[in-house]
Amino acid sequence: MTFSIQSTLSAIKAFGDKMGVTANNIANVETEGFKKSTATLVEGPKENVEVEITQPDIPGPVVVDETDGQLTEKEMSNVDLAEEIPQTIIAQRGYEANLATLRAQDEMLESIIDIIK
Repeated sequence: MTFSIQSTLSAIKAFGDKMGVTANNIANVETEGFKKSTATLVEGPKENVEVEITQPDIPGPVVVDETDGQLTEKEMSNVDLAEEIPQTIIAQRGYEANLATLRAQDEMLESIIDIIK
């Protein structure tokens, strides 16, 4: 039972971390030169859930800016909101599912304790 609770808690933390990475990407969608990060959930030791954060080497779009008659090229952020918004939904639903699992485990333990008394 302890392993399942620990596994559920690690998943809740992992989905929170995934949401944090996605939120950082969304917050920097208009930041010049920003490179997005991706959070991948992987199985860790003892059935725990861990987060692997990587930064893909994908260039952002290049825009031409005119300043004082000079044309300069700037690389913008490589964040695509069409990819990021669904990631927030996935993280939210995963968080909610694991929270429901934790509540069910709590109710089972409470019932067991009541039976033992």
